[in-house]
Amino acid sequence: MLAGKIIRSLLVFLFLCTSSLVAQQNRVIVNADQGEYTISRHIYGQFSEHLGRGIYEGIWVGEDSDIPNTEGYRTDVLKALQELEIPNIRWPGGCFADEYDWRDGIGPRSERPKTVNTHWGMVTEDNSFGTHEFLRLTELLGAEPYISANVGSGTPAQMQDWVEYMTYAGESDLANLRRQNGREEPWKIKFFGIGNESWGCGGNMTADYYADLYRRYQTYAKDYSGNELYKIASGWSNAEYDWTETVMREAHDMMDAISLHYYTVPGPSWENKGPSTGFGEELYFDGLKASLELDRYIEGHATRMDKYDPEKRVALAVDEWGVWTDPLPGSRSGFLYQQNSMRDALIASLSLDILNAHSDRVRIANIAQTVNVLQAMILTDGPRMIKTPTYHVFHMYKVHHDATLLPVKVTSADYRYDGESIPAISTTVSRNKEGVIHITASNTHASESQEITFDLRGTDIDRIIPGRLLTADQINAVNTFEDPDNVSPVMFDDATISNGTVSMTLPPRSIVVFGLQ
Repeated sequence: MLAGKIIRSLLVFLFLCTSSLVAQQNRVIVNADQGEYTISRHIYGQFSEHLGRGIYEGIWVGEDSDIPNTEGYRTDVLKALQELEIPNIRWPGGCFADEYDWRDGIGPRSERPKTVNTHWGMVTEDNSFGTHEFLRLTELLGAEPYISANVGSGTPAQMQDWVEYMTYAGESDLANLRRQNGREEPWKIKFFGIGNESWGCGGNMTADYYADLYRRYQTYAKDYSGNELYKIASGWSNAEYDWTETVMREAHDMMDAISLHYYTVPGPSWENKGPSTGFGEELYFDGLKASLELDRYIEGHATRMDKYDPEKRVALAVDEWGVWTDPLPGSRSGFLYQQNSMRDALIASLSLDILNAHSDRVRIANIAQTVNVLQAMILTDGPRMIKTPTYHVFHMYKVHHDATLLPVKVTSADYRYDGESIPAISTTVSRNKEGVIHITASNTHASESQEITFDLRGTDIDRIIPGRLLTADQINAVNTFEDPDNVSPVMFDDATISNGTVSMTLPPRSIVVFGLQ
C-alpha cells in the first residue's frame, strides 16, 4: 500500500514537471476585503435514507455483529465519518419518510414490527434502526439531526407526537415513553422537513394543495422545552419554478427554508443514466456539464423566492444532490448502488463551488447519500470499507465550513469536447475566523494541465500553507476493496507567491486545496 502511494506521488510530480508544455492560462481575481456572506457548514450535510445498504450493513450492523462496531454502528464507518466533521444528517428519507411511522422504530428492537419498504426493493424493514439509533448516531458524529416528517401518509397528530417524544423535557405520556425507552433528557432537534417530494413519491400533490397542507402541518410542529425547529418545506427539482413560487406565495412566512433537489445524470436520459465505471470521455464531459446546471436552477428558484422574501430570510435547502448513474451490474435492483470515480469527485467539487457561491440563499444542502447509495462517501462489502473519491473532496473542502466567502472573478480557459465547452477551472476562496485564506480549485480538463494565477487584492499575504491534491491517471479511476487508495490525495506544495499573486499548475482532472497567510 505504501509503495502504491509513493508511485502515485511520483506520477503527480511528473504531471507537474511536464505540464508547462501544454498548460492553458487562467486568472482568478480575489477581492479579499469584500467578503459579505458566510459559507454555512450545513451546506456540507449528508443524507441517509432507508434505502438499499445505506443504513443496514452500511452504518448499522447491531451490537452482536462480527463486524467491529461501537454500540451497533460500524466502527470503521463511524471513524471515517467523524473525520469529515459532518454538520447535519437527513433521515429517514427521501421517499421512505412519507411511509414511515415513527412508532415502529422505538422500544425493544425484538418487539418492533416488520414492515415493507415499498419504495426501495420491496424488502422487509425490521425497524431496528429508529429514532433513538439515528439520534445517537448524530451525537457520535457531532452532527445536527435533520428529520424528514411524514406528510404523505401521516397525520398532523403523528407529527406533533413525534416532536413531543423527542424534545419535551416535562411530564407527559410521550416524554415518559421516551424515558422508558432509555433516553432521560430530550434531544435538541434543529432541522425539520415537512414532507419530501410531495409532488411525487410524497403524495403526488399539486402546489396549491401542498401549500395549504404545509400551513396545516407546520402548525403542529411545535417548539417544546426551548427547542426551536427550523422548518423546511418540500420543494421540487430542476426548473420546476412554479411550485416554488406557489409555496412561497402561500406560506413563506411560516417556513425557514424550502427545498430543491437536483441529480446530475451523465447519460442521455433518466432511463439511460450511464454507467458508474468504464465510461469514456463523452460521459465524463457530459457529467461535468450536467453538474453545472445546478447553478442555473438555483438562480431560477432564488429569483422566485426574492419576489416574496427580498431580505433572503428563507433559505434554499438543496437537500438532495449528487451523481445518479445506472446501478452497478450485479447489484440488487432498487438498491441504487454505484461506484464512485474521479469524475464524480470533480462533480462534487463543481457542485460545492456552486452551492458556496450562492451562500446568500443556500444555507443547507445534503449530498445523496452517505454510504452504499448513489454518490456515497463510503462503500462497504462485509467487513471491508473504502473511502470514495467524493469522500476526499468533502474532507478537502472542510476548510470552508463557516468561513467568509471571498468574491472572485474568474477568467477560465475552455475545456472543449465534441463541439461543446465548459470552463476548465472552478474555485472557491474563503477566509476563516483566524484570518487564513483557503483556496480550493479544480481542473476539469480530461487531458490538459491548467496554469492558474490568483491575484489577491485587499489583503497582504506572504506565506503559502501546503495542501493536498486529488487526481488520478484515468477519468474513470475508482477505489476498490482490493485497491482502496487508488484515488487519494497527495501533498501539494507546488504553488508560488510573488507580490500578492499566487501561481500554480494543476494537472488534468484534479482538485487542490491550500492556504494563504
